[in-house]
Amino acid sequence: MLDAIHHVAIICTDYDRSRRFYAELLGLDLIREVYREERQSWKADLRIGSAQLELFSFPAPVPRPSNPEATGLRHLAFAVGNLDAVVVRLEAAGVAVEPIRIDPYTDRRFTFFSDPDGLPLELYEAQQSTV
Repeated sequence: MLDAIHHVAIICTDYDRSRRFYAELLGLDLIREVYREERQSWKADLRIGSAQLELFSFPAPVPRPSNPEATGLRHLAFAVGNLDAVVVRLEAAGVAVEPIRIDPYTDRRFTFFSDPDGLPLELYEAQQSTV
């Protein structure tokens, strides 16, 4: 019935800051960017693999409850080939990254960090690192 995840939508508080975070720091490719006058809202479509991330701005978005964990989306996970290299890049840019852990069910390494609005993001090492 369902073939794949097409996109995930994120509402941010500071569009320029979040656009730089996802496009420049995380390296997602910008597909298109539009300003929707009727909503006073920017929207960017960013490509990650075969899926997309939609980044929205709105004049006064309501904060998302995150801690303690709230019902709904828990986190967004990105597959990476070399977890150590991505962690080094994020930390060099001033992003706080949690210590790397090992998934006890898959034996894969993973860690968490947050986007500029505190949305929990996971890095999941899809292939074993050679480092």
